[in-house]
Amino acid sequence: MSFDRLISLIRSKENPTVMGLDPKLEYIPAEMKETAYAAYGHTLEGAAEALLRFNQALIDAVRDIIPAVKPQAAFYEAFGWQGLRVLAATIAYAKSKGMYVIADAKRGDIGSTVEAYADGWLGVTEVESETYSPFGADALTVNAYLGSDSIEPLIRVCRTFDKAVFVLAKTSNPSSAELQDIQINGKSVYETMAAMCARWGEALPGQYGFDGVGVVIGATYPSQLRELRQKFPRLFFLVPGFGAQGGGGADVADAFDANGAGAIVNASRSLMCAWQKAPELGFAEAVRAEALRMKNDIIANIK
Repeated sequence: MSFDRLISLIRSKENPTVMGLDPKLEYIPAEMKETAYAAYGHTLEGAAEALLRFNQALIDAVRDIIPAVKPQAAFYEAFGWQGLRVLAATIAYAKSKGMYVIADAKRGDIGSTVEAYADGWLGVTEVESETYSPFGADALTVNAYLGSDSIEPLIRVCRTFDKAVFVLAKTSNPSSAELQDIQINGKSVYETMAAMCARWGEALPGQYGFDGVGVVIGATYPSQLRELRQKFPRLFFLVPGFGAQGGGGADVADAFDANGAGAIVNASRSLMCAWQKAPELGFAEAVRAEALRMKNDIIANIK
């Protein structure tokens, strides 16, 4: 099962973290941008080339430390088809370096539309007698607000191609409580969603005790992390909100079970922009130093 591969990578690197690849031009060193602009000009093609060089440099800097990357689709869509080309190339590059790839696209729909999302992000697309894997991610973030109809086609593709999904449950943003904390029949919306994910995940059992439908739970809500870990021991957590959003090792500790397993923690800006805060180290060493600081902070706080 897909999360088994992720868990194996986490164990081998002794590091339950994922690097978010959410690039903006202002995050990229000037020399990388200038090289790209020299080839393609100040165009969408030039910007896309700069994004790709940046992502590849980030991956090269931490591939032996961090087991996974999480590119956020919006940052690539902002540059049109040129950006989507970079997204596909980034996923391929990360996988070629042995990293697990979580596509953060938060897709959600029903019927033939969600089937198309499933095929494009996780499965294959047929062109006459040939089949192709358009993006080839290992896992996809999804919005299950439409209920089981929005998840079951994804589960079918996950079962066929050994993939997984992370469903939004309790997100890290301040206004998440406006809907996610509402009580219905004595349970919060986020707990209800987590319970649905636990049920859906039974179709994708894993050998390490975690099923193939995980949930997104923000590091900015440690009490909810603790609550859901206690209630749903087989749910694997994707935990955003570390670093620039304010979360630290103590905040995410309760996402993990008694064996120190069951979650992967995301940081984006704190890693991507580490070189700006420590220019004396150089690009790669600054990113590596922040990746190790994050790892050590989390490991020190896991029970």
